[in-house]
Amino acid sequence: MLNRVILIGRLTADPELRYTHSGTAVGGFTLAVDRPRTNQHGERETDFIQIVVWQKQAEVVAQYLKKGRMAAVDGRLQTRSYENKDGQKVRVAEIVAESVRFLDSGHRDASPRTNSTASPKNTSPKQSTGASYGDDPFGDDPFGDDLPDLGDDMPF
Repeated sequence: MLNRVILIGRLTADPELRYTHSGTAVGGFTLAVDRPRTNQHGERETDFIQIVVWQKQAEVVAQYLKKGRMAAVDGRLQTRSYENKDGQKVRVAEIVAESVRFLDSGHRDASPRTNSTASPKNTSPKQSTGASYGDDPFGDDPFGDDLPDLGDDMPF
């Protein structure tokens, strides 16, 4: 079986970075991807696709990508559901990124962005003052904490 998605688009907002209760970094952003064909009015329609990125890669994405930057995402489609505040079941489809490539230089502001939810280098993620994934309306960490360590060999 195969579950692979490759997307190229622009970020609709700055990425968010959070940490699970166990200290694993998890980031998210929305990628605007134009459809290849125009509609009956001659306009291109755009899909807005939710991207989830984990561990060291999530921290790098949150530090260097900004709204409007172009990125390529290689990952897998994942669906999950949760119960919202009104008790209604909500289904979510998102792409879990295996790699994120920065496709434009971002030369307008080449310095890395600071993120208030990112942990300082000498502080463990569990001590961060940022929001945890458990604060997200999608519920507690639905992916578990048994993720492989990406190490320093990032694919981008």
